[in-house]
Amino acid sequence: MARTYTLAELAQCTGAQLRGDGDCVISGVESLNGAGPGQISFFNNSKYRRYLADTAASAVILRPEDAHDCPCSALLTDNPYLAWARVTACFARQDRLEPGIHPTAVVHALADVHESAAVAAGSVVGEGAMLGPDVQVGPHCVIGRNVILGRGTRLVASVTVLDGVSIGEDCLIHPGAVIGSDGFGLANDQGRWEKVAQLGSVTIGNNVEIGANTTIDRGAIHDTVIADGVKLDNQIQVAHNVEIGENTAIAACTGISGSTRIGAGCTLAGGVGVVGHIELADGVHVSGASVVSRSLKEPGVYTGGVLAMPHKTWQKNIARIKQLDDMARRLRKLEKLLADAPQDKS
Repeated sequence: MARTYTLAELAQCTGAQLRGDGDCVISGVESLNGAGPGQISFFNNSKYRRYLADTAASAVILRPEDAHDCPCSALLTDNPYLAWARVTACFARQDRLEPGIHPTAVVHALADVHESAAVAAGSVVGEGAMLGPDVQVGPHCVIGRNVILGRGTRLVASVTVLDGVSIGEDCLIHPGAVIGSDGFGLANDQGRWEKVAQLGSVTIGNNVEIGANTTIDRGAIHDTVIADGVKLDNQIQVAHNVEIGENTAIAACTGISGSTRIGAGCTLAGGVGVVGHIELADGVHVSGASVVSRSLKEPGVYTGGVLAMPHKTWQKNIARIKQLDDMARRLRKLEKLLADAPQDKS
């Protein structure tokens, strides 16, 4: 049976101020223009203001200054999106596995699986692996030798965690993620590539989320390190010996080259490319599709992408870009001619 909450209970959960009927029963969440009685929504972006006055929701989460446009009960807060996150968590499905090892799972005799942990169908747990209390290993996961999974960590399904990787407590790892694969290390021998052994591993802190099909490579000598609270979206590539600081969030399709250090509290939007062996300071925020080719030593917002434009305009601009070097040389020559020209003093 679906869980319901009174609006007063949701106010307590979110830390928001209640305005209206605290006994109103809320059974689900919905968008402003799709909500109906018994549902709660939120207003956080002015471009959706047209939906606020006409919403049929029983309650809306919004800022106090927007309350005059709200026709129903409300939860008032300076951070509506944070309150919305807490409300959605109340209604999220909790599909937890029953403790124990499924008969079709293969668990090495020398693995240490806590009695409250769960290992689902088709999963493999290697020698010396340690699965802590309340760990959830979903179906068809591969846990290598000497892997450590901390208390409450959940691998949803088809996750591969290779030898020696250490993952902290309360982490969430989505399907298809691969943690601890070899870094891309190659030495050139007269045109032929020879593999450099990757002898490090991966260390992941507590409360980390790793998206679907994201890959985190093991270090060449020292470990690749993902600190507490980091959130990684889907299809991200983290190369060997990268270090990512606490509470940094990185969106989908970002690629981070080897030995790069990213500070705490950073955000990298979708499709960002980061070259290797550079450093991003704490509090750096990189816009989508930017290429970071040098260290960013000061906090702030950085943008390196080119905005989309009509194709014919793009063709004209590219043609001019190709001429920039020649134009710069001609301009310097003209400046020199002007500087050397006799001055008219009449």
